[in-house]
Amino acid sequence: MDVLVSGSLAYDRIMDFPGRYDDHFMPDQLHNINLSLMVNGLVENFGGTAGNIAYALSLLAEKPRILAAIGQDSQRYLGWLERCGLETGDIRVIPEEFTASAYITTDLNGNQITFFNPGAMKHSSELNADGIDPENTIAIVAPGNLDDMARYPKVYRELGVFCIFDPGQSLPAWEGPALVDAIALSDILISNEFELEMITSKTGLSIDGLLDRVGRVITTKGAAGTEVLTHNEVTRVPAVETTNVVDPTGAGDAFRGGLIKGLVMGIQIERAAQMGSVCAHYAIQRHGTQEYSFTLEEYTSKMEQVYGPPPRFVH
Repeated sequence: MDVLVSGSLAYDRIMDFPGRYDDHFMPDQLHNINLSLMVNGLVENFGGTAGNIAYALSLLAEKPRILAAIGQDSQRYLGWLERCGLETGDIRVIPEEFTASAYITTDLNGNQITFFNPGAMKHSSELNADGIDPENTIAIVAPGNLDDMARYPKVYRELGVFCIFDPGQSLPAWEGPALVDAIALSDILISNEFELEMITSKTGLSIDGLLDRVGRVITTKGAAGTEVLTHNEVTRVPAVETTNVVDPTGAGDAFRGGLIKGLVMGIQIERAAQMGSVCAHYAIQRHGTQEYSFTLEEYTSKMEQVYGPPPRFVH
């Protein structure tokens, strides 16, 4: 089965400031800030929703099509994806832009200042729908270029492709009616608890109202697990107990990769959500969103340990 993953590709550039921001910001001079702060160094990680989800799928023996735009500094990222066994032919290179980048600096108190340059993400990934077999395709529309996010659910509905809509961190940029349209054109709506509140607030819809428009609403709740809602059923999937949590960033995208793998295999949604939870378990044990890894043997062993006999993998 083909998997289409649209969203963002980004470089995450992480820095630590060995001081406290509140020692440098003067309350009576907030209108006149001119600071130069020395950091301990910089770590660059590959990130972005499309890259993160595709990476999780690659660990599960899938080769999704990545629908995203990347900039003139694309060589390192494209090389990484190819080393992971992923195809890069659908990724659009924008020569006049840099790849989307997040610059995140954290002080000793855990306070963060983040600057985000969307760069190439301002451009559509321009999906080529020729040759798509709707009976053997599943798609996820993850946060990225807003035009893509609004357009692809409509394209997939017209083609008859099963679509997961994942608005995530793009939610502040959406208007309510457009968000309702995208949800109504999809088969699954997925978000975390905070994002679900934003969705109901922006759309004016209750959970039942959302379920009138989309078949399933999946909500991830961190250590509290995952909830899968339909009009007729509530399914709760406990999280995998993880004692050595290092960084929760990227856990949601890892979950989505495992969930999609389960859907590709045709198993029940509860089992697919369990697969997503095991992926997230590995992701939160490492800094960075594409730094974790596992073998299929390790993965199936953890599935069996936590949830019972795992489904047979389809390569």
